[in-house]
Amino acid sequence: MTTMTRGGAADVPGAVRRRRVVAAAGAVCAGLLVLSACDKPTPMSTITVGRDSVATEATCGGEGDALKPAEITECLADKDIKSISVDPDETVRFGVDPDVADKRWTILMNGQPLTEDSDKTYRTIPGSVFFNAQYGAQGDSTLVTIKAGDGKKQSQAATGLWSFKLKKDD
Repeated sequence: MTTMTRGGAADVPGAVRRRRVVAAAGAVCAGLLVLSACDKPTPMSTITVGRDSVATEATCGGEGDALKPAEITECLADKDIKSISVDPDETVRFGVDPDVADKRWTILMNGQPLTEDSDKTYRTIPGSVFFNAQYGAQGDSTLVTIKAGDGKKQSQAATGLWSFKLKKDD
C-alpha cells in the first residue's frame, strides 16, 4: 500500500497548470527574441499606371544614412528591379511613404534628375516623358529611380534609392 499526503491527488492539475504557464512564458520570450532580431523594413515606393501598379522596398539604403557615390552608382546599375508597362498616353503616378516625403525626394530618369525635390507623398508625370529622347530616354525602356534626400531642400545627398524599369506599351 502506498501512502499519499492528504490533498496530494488534488495537486496534479496544479502541476499541469504550472507547466502550461512556464511553456507560455517561454514561447513569449522566444517570440520576442525572434522579433528583436528582425530588421525593420525600409519604406515603400509605388508607381501606378492606369490600373496597374508596382511597389518595392529600397533598392539601396532607405534607413536614413547617406549613401556614398560608389554605392549610388552600383545601385543604379542593378538589373534585378521591378518593371511596369507604360502607355505613353497614360499618366505615371509616383507615391512614397511619408517618411521618405519628410526627407524630400526626387525622380531620376536614367540617373539624371527629372524633377525637383519635393516633400509631397505623390507626384504625376505624363508617360510620354519617359520615352522622349529630349529627356534622355533611349529605346523602349527607361530606368526610373526615386531618390530620397536628407531633408534639406535642393540637397544632392541620397539616403535611399527605389528603382523601377518602365517599358513602353504600344
